[in-house]
Amino acid sequence: MKLQCDVEVVNRLLPAFGMKSRGKGTRAVLSIGRHLDKTNQRNNIYMMICTAKDRAGSKYKLKDNIEKFFTWFVEEGKATVRLKEPAVDICLSKADANSLKNFLSAARLADRGSDTSSLPLSTLTPVRAKDVEQLKKKLTIVSKKDYPLTSNFPYSLEQLQVSYCRLSRVDMRMLSLKALRKLDLSNNHIKKLPATIGDLSCLSELILHNNHLEAFSKALCLSTLQRTLQLLDLSQNRLQFLPAQFCQLRELVNLKLDDNELVCLPFHIGRLHKLRFLSAAHNQLAVLPSDFRKLSLENLDLFGNPFIQPNPLDHTMHLTFPLPLQELASRAVSNLRIPYGPHLIPAHLCQDLEVAKTCDCGCVCVNFYIKAAVSMNLHQVSHTVVLVDDMGGTDAPIQQHFCSLSCYSQFLDNSLQRGIR
Repeated sequence: MKLQCDVEVVNRLLPAFGMKSRGKGTRAVLSIGRHLDKTNQRNNIYMMICTAKDRAGSKYKLKDNIEKFFTWFVEEGKATVRLKEPAVDICLSKADANSLKNFLSAARLADRGSDTSSLPLSTLTPVRAKDVEQLKKKLTIVSKKDYPLTSNFPYSLEQLQVSYCRLSRVDMRMLSLKALRKLDLSNNHIKKLPATIGDLSCLSELILHNNHLEAFSKALCLSTLQRTLQLLDLSQNRLQFLPAQFCQLRELVNLKLDDNELVCLPFHIGRLHKLRFLSAAHNQLAVLPSDFRKLSLENLDLFGNPFIQPNPLDHTMHLTFPLPLQELASRAVSNLRIPYGPHLIPAHLCQDLEVAKTCDCGCVCVNFYIKAAVSMNLHQVSHTVVLVDDMGGTDAPIQQHFCSLSCYSQFLDNSLQRGIR
């Protein structure tokens, strides 16, 4: 029985001498096995702790020698074994929770002197240096020849960069790194992202700069990334659009979309309330979504997009008279904030309601509206704005929707009055 974890052996007599422990563990391998007791020439079961400084190991007798187990935080990979002789506490941390439970069960049986024939005992021998190395938290690979083909990535990694390795897909071994906080796969040939990236429950930075991505899946938008992802770099790819569910990634602070083929930004981008840095330069954006007004940014870069010159008289008519009953019902659900879901109404109606538009008057329109583009100074949504064009402008067209002819007429009257002034 072996266990790899961090260990600190604390002498309980230290406070009596005005001393205290370091409070910091050392990487170690713990083993439970038989050892010949020279005092009585009997084989007893011992716990041996091997560290980088003491690879030969220190042994502690277990039978009738454990005063208490402290296991309140065993699910977090932490526990303490209190020995009677010597008077020490063996503090364990950074262990795999299941392995730790099994190890403590074996130690408990050894302490009771139970039948040890069923215990998975180990040989108490010195360990190899690599077995007691400190946990590796950061790994950078920037050459294909350095890419690990026969060995796994260290499970303790929190930051992993694999660039310039010509990867055509994400290595599934990376997706077992549950402590991963930053994953940088820039400068590869990745075409598609597996939905299981969403299983990386600690991931806060995902960098996919300069790949061959053509889509960002709905599954990723609905994964645990909703709660963790703060930086997403999708620049220099082949993206033409982002799914409506993209705006479920509400922890995003920094979003990079430069040098793609985007023809539009997500309809509900205004739901990204924590977004502070947005760059979508050199795409194919002709107009910004109406929800763009709700953003509150520190830095915005939309340079190099073929924005149209807005004209209030240019509009697209999606109105019929009278309005269909379904449209009236959908508007009522949204305006009255009536709860809905696929368990109450058909799924396609839920999808329509998810992309409902808001008129200038504050009312909602779903599939029937008048659409026009108006000019907006980007300083209204961002403290710093990179110039939109070579002419030094910071204005960009933004879509506007009107629920009725009267609302559109009132908008035209107001636009005309501003023009006269």
